[in-house]
Amino acid sequence: MIRSNYVSEITQEMDNQKVTLAGWVHEVRKLKNVTFLLLRDITGIIQVTGKAGTCDKNIIESMDIPKESVISVEGIVKINPEAKIGFEIIPTKITNLNPISKVIPFETTGKVPAELDTRLDYRYIDLRRLQTEAIFKIESTILNSFRNFLYNKGFNEIRTSSIVAEATEGGADLFPLQYFEEKAYLAQSPQLYKQMAVIGGLDKVFMIMPVYRAEKSNDLYHLNEITQMDVEIGFSDYNDAEKLLKDTLEFIISEVVRRNDSDLKVLGIELKVPETKVIEYAEVVKKLKEKGESIEFGDDFSREHEKAIEKYFGESVLVTEFPTKVRAFYSMPNENNKELSHSYDLIYKGMEISSGAQRIHIADMLVDAIKERGMDPNNFKSYVDAFRCGAPPHAGWSIGLERLAMQITGMKNIRECAMFPRDRKRISP
Repeated sequence: MIRSNYVSEITQEMDNQKVTLAGWVHEVRKLKNVTFLLLRDITGIIQVTGKAGTCDKNIIESMDIPKESVISVEGIVKINPEAKIGFEIIPTKITNLNPISKVIPFETTGKVPAELDTRLDYRYIDLRRLQTEAIFKIESTILNSFRNFLYNKGFNEIRTSSIVAEATEGGADLFPLQYFEEKAYLAQSPQLYKQMAVIGGLDKVFMIMPVYRAEKSNDLYHLNEITQMDVEIGFSDYNDAEKLLKDTLEFIISEVVRRNDSDLKVLGIELKVPETKVIEYAEVVKKLKEKGESIEFGDDFSREHEKAIEKYFGESVLVTEFPTKVRAFYSMPNENNKELSHSYDLIYKGMEISSGAQRIHIADMLVDAIKERGMDPNNFKSYVDAFRCGAPPHAGWSIGLERLAMQITGMKNIRECAMFPRDRKRISP
């Protein structure tokens, strides 16, 4: 048996019980008559104490092992008020499961800081840092709670292709690839396909998938491969979608608060469930101008604008009714003012984490919108044809996983929240 228990399963009630733990050597401290080994697994850290007169001499000597060695420890649980968690393990056997044969490139305890690029070059080591581990445990909760919340609302999870024949949102920020005798692209969004799923009768759908954007940015907020959490709702309008977006965000954050308390403490984050305000774009622009921000009606929001929105409106703000010209071609215009659209962005802690809209569901109207953007409707023929076969009114949105995780965890660089980030300079590991 390599492991009988995880660290988090050990309690003071197990005093004098024999257990077998397994993990990595987090730290070793040798004193005159005692050696302390900190054993780390995915659930926590526990002190293993080798003391002369209590342990066999050979066992104590076997505790002098390089940090980050992967080991198993058989031993007896002993209450010890001086130990950090109130108890320790007195070892009866220590096994080095795979002796280290390469120099560990940086200190995983964080006592000696390492550059982010170095940590990303050795991400498999960086994941052993408590802070990095906490980020991805929180991401796991985000994904799980997103999925469960929508399942409980009657949504169906779907998967669509990452290989497309044409840009789903227009523009040229696509990664081309050779698909047999034809040219194809990596999908920049599942937008058109999730709409077709709703038109096909699946009614309410969601998906979690990677998307790819060939933007030549080198900033702290963009990646070339991201994970989107997408939703599309049939027989609905923008009001339904906006409410669902607010409720989904609040549920996700409440689950992180409930399930990831120890991870938030590792990161030094005090997280609270926000109360999302809903404010129209025109009102936001007016307020920002009054406060001296450089913005005009019709401008899309910059990062500086998003930070200002948090400052003047609050932590979580759903901005609605954007100008039509700054939104995707499939966004439904406002029936009373075609210059505006039933579209929205969710700004959380000063960053856009989600974007969505009610969609144009009338084929001829959609063709006109495509032409207005200077695109060829023939390139969207299968998409447009779907709307000629009984397309219901529908709306949806997408949350960027890495951006949401970035804002929840307080990270300043989005690469911290992508396990193996892809940007202009990084395609490995």
